[in-house]
Amino acid sequence: MQNYFNYFTEIEERFQQRRGSLLMLSTLDWALIETWREAGIPLEVVLRGIDNAFDKHDAKALRSVGRVRKVNGLAWCAQSVMEAVEQAREAAIGASTTESAAAESGFEAERVGRYLEANAAAVEAAKLGAPADVVATEVAARLRSLALGLAAEPVMSLEELDRTLTVLEEKLFAALLTAAPEAELVGLREQAARELAPYKGKMQAVQIKQVQQQFLQKRLLEARKLPRLSLFYMSHE
Repeated sequence: MQNYFNYFTEIEERFQQRRGSLLMLSTLDWALIETWREAGIPLEVVLRGIDNAFDKHDAKALRSVGRVRKVNGLAWCAQSVMEAVEQAREAAIGASTTESAAAESGFEAERVGRYLEANAAAVEAAKLGAPADVVATEVAARLRSLALGLAAEPVMSLEELDRTLTVLEEKLFAALLTAAPEAELVGLREQAARELAPYKGKMQAVQIKQVQQQFLQKRLLEARKLPRLSLFYMSHE
C-alpha cells in the first residue's frame, strides 16, 4: 500500500506545477487517476509521463510563432503516461510492495478496523431503493466481519483485504447501476463522453472505457453519499 494515500495529491500537484497555474482536476481526471492506480502503475512512472508530456508541449511552444493552446485536462497526458509505463517495463523498473512498508505508511490494524467500521455505518445509513438496499446490508455486514477478523488477526494481508474490499465495492456498484433511473445513467454517460471528446486521440479505446466506468461509479456513489471501500481511500491525517 506504499504511497497509496498521496497518489492522487502528488499527481494533481505535479500537473498544476507543470501547467503553471491552478486548475482543479475534474471528476473525469480523478477517474483517469483511478484507472492508473488500479492498473498498478507506480506513482513515479505517472509523474514521469506528465513531465514528458509537458516537456514536449513546452518545446513546441518555443518553436511556434503563434499561440499554443493551454493544457486544460489531465487526460491530455494519458498517452505520455502509457509511454512511460512501456519504458519502465522495458527497463525492468517496478515498485515492490511489502507488509513492513504498508505498516509504516499508516495501515495499522487498529486504524484499518476503524475505517471498515465507519464505512459499514455509512453504507447502512445510505437511503437506497431495492435491490441496492439488500446488497448494502450484506456489504455492511461483511465490512464488520472483516473488521472483527482484523482485530483477531492483525497480520492479515493488506493486499488480500483490499482485493476483498474492491469486490464488495463492485457488488454495491452493480446494484446501484441496476436501481438507478435510466435518465440519470444516460445523463452521466453523455457528460463523460463530452468531457472525453477532446482527448480521444490521446487515449486507447480500453482506457477510455475504463475512465467512463470510473466516472459513472464515482458519480453514483457520491450522489448516494456512499463511501469508497478500498484502503486507498482511508484517511491518514
